[in-house]
Amino acid sequence: MSQRPPAPPSLQELRKEIDAIDEGMHRLLMQRGDIIDRLIQVKQTQEVGSAFRPAREADMMRHLVQRHRGILPLDTVESIWRVIISTFTYVQAPFSVHADVSVSEPAMRDSARFHFGFTVPYVAHFSAQAAVEAVAKSKGDLALVSATSSRTPWWLTLEEAGAPKIIARLPFVERADHPAALPVFVVSRVADSAMVTEVETFSVRVSGWNAEIARALSPLAEIVAVPDTAFDGAALLISITAASSLDKIKAALIDAGASVRSTALVGSHATRYTVPPTGTKS
Repeated sequence: MSQRPPAPPSLQELRKEIDAIDEGMHRLLMQRGDIIDRLIQVKQTQEVGSAFRPAREADMMRHLVQRHRGILPLDTVESIWRVIISTFTYVQAPFSVHADVSVSEPAMRDSARFHFGFTVPYVAHFSAQAAVEAVAKSKGDLALVSATSSRTPWWLTLEEAGAPKIIARLPFVERADHPAALPVFVVSRVADSAMVTEVETFSVRVSGWNAEIARALSPLAEIVAVPDTAFDGAALLISITAASSLDKIKAALIDAGASVRSTALVGSHATRYTVPPTGTKS
């Protein structure tokens, strides 16, 4: 005689399992806090610089996406981990997020809250220049500015020695329905050893700038351009991947009829991790 299949667990039993998992997660977070507390003591004697670690964070997020499975949305998992990382960074060295809201205040606030949570103070500014200047005057704050357009060449101040630099581009995990999809650069001071240089960002000043030259450069790199209204020049912020180089960009500018007046490295960031609409990771 065949045996009956075991009865499914009751709702009470399943809820007990959930409660046990919730308690376990809370205990692990408190254990993480204990380790961070010890880390703070080590850093006071062995390390100098900001608590931000762009290279380590990019590596953590890549592994997070690669191992994720199941019904829990990736948005939720990414946001949880971002808030955990940012909050523990804040515990190590308190900082504020200075956001340029001239592009879109709601979208910029969404990006700040998604990536840094509610514990980290949020300070709104009406221009990218003001947000970057606030960071330059601070010890360890960061700025969020548009990565696709600008009214002023705010990146020129990053050329100076000792100035803050571009350290990241968000969102790092890109997908069509991202809840914080506004493309932003993160500007802050970070130790050289903590930077990730997969994509380098250069401030390039040119003469002879026009729409035709802009079209010639668009296949080679991502560019933010602020034309000089008094002359025929422009200040460019160019993001260059390993597939290209600054020399190639300069050659393309000259071939298109522009003159390169100056170039300066103003930061770098990780290559963005793209999740196609099908959900397959790449």
